[in-house]
This record gives sequence, structure tokens and C-alpha cells, in this order.
Amino acid sequence: MFIKTLPLAIAALTLAAAPGFAADEYNISTGPALVGAPLAVHGFDTVALSTLNAVTRGSAEHTVVHDGVAYYFASAMSAEKFEADPEAYMPQYGGFCAFAVAIGKKLDGDPRYADIVGGKLYLFVSEAVYRKYLENPEETLTNAEKMWPGIKSEPVENL
Repeated sequence: MFIKTLPLAIAALTLAAAPGFAADEYNISTGPALVGAPLAVHGFDTVALSTLNAVTRGSAEHTVVHDGVAYYFASAMSAEKFEADPEAYMPQYGGFCAFAVAIGKKLDGDPRYADIVGGKLYLFVSEAVYRKYLENPEETLTNAEKMWPGIKSEPVENL
């Protein structure tokens, strides 16, 4: 009996020890990175996206872990820029779709549908949602700013 329940007990302890914030405050839908931390932004380089508006895949070779979440970068230079000032390159709302946050939801943010406003990176779930956002970006971002504090730590499944 003990041998049968030991793996379940180990799994339960491992899950209990994992940082709870990551699944709630960051969009880590792509699972863990090679370093063991959950992977953000589908492994795309947020420095290239924020500064060049270029959707560029990062590499595990250039990984930076910030706040318990792994970010991949296409180059050592991008990784260094991120390490020097992560807040300047991280997507807003933990990488969740800004339009969804504006209506109190957490949906995946896709780097292919992004906008940079006031030096901040915003992601959107799809082309259709991005087009809807473009109809009134100021209102969407204002509503998202109001909603985010109330849903930031809320599990996705509760929204």
C-alpha cells in the first residue's frame, strides 16, 4: 500500500511547493522551459517584439528567469537587455490578452498579435480580437488597467 501511494504523495508535495503565482499571474500556457521554470510568451523574444515589432522565436540557449518564469531570447544581447530591465520588455497583464483582461478574462496572448503603446507591450489572443481592439485601443487599455488588479491573482478557471 505504501509503495502505491508514495508517487501520489510526492506529486502532491511537488505541486504544493510550486509557486502558485505563476499559473495565475503569468500566461505560461506552453509549459516548462528547460530550466524547469514555466515558459512565457510561447518562447518568443520579447525584446525583439518590444523594440523592433519583430515576432522572433527565442532559444533555450538564451534563457532568463524572472519572477519564477522563463523567457527565451534570440540572442545574448536581447537576454542582457531583458535582465537589465525586465519590466521594459515584459508583456502587460502577465502576457494574457489585453482585450480579454479588459472584460475580466484571462486568455492566451499571442505574440503575432501585439501592440506597443507608450513603450508597453500588449498581446492579443487572435487577429479578430486584435482588430476589435484597434477600433478603440484607449478604451480597451483603460478598462484592462482597471480590471487587472482584481483578476491578476485569480486562477484562469475561476474567470
